[in-house]
Amino acid sequence: MKLINIGFGSMIAAGRVLSILDPDSAPIKRVVQEARERGMLIDASYGRATKSVILMDTDHVILSAMTPETLGERWKENTEEEKE
Repeated sequence: MKLINIGFGSMIAAGRVLSILDPDSAPIKRVVQEARERGMLIDASYGRATKSVILMDTDHVILSAMTPETLGERWKENTEEEKE
């Protein structure tokens, strides 16, 4: 299982990621709020501004202080390593 560093030493399973989104749109803010209410929200931003919302296939929603572009590059590197 490959892991992606999402900042501050936190790691997630690369194969379980559905999408990495920008948190600024109203629909994504609703997704975050609904996950918080269901107890499925993981805040890995460590008090910093949330720059990414990560949706997992386990129905968890993870907040990160790293940009979607940075996380996307890390995810892409992990999937390319799996192919080799």
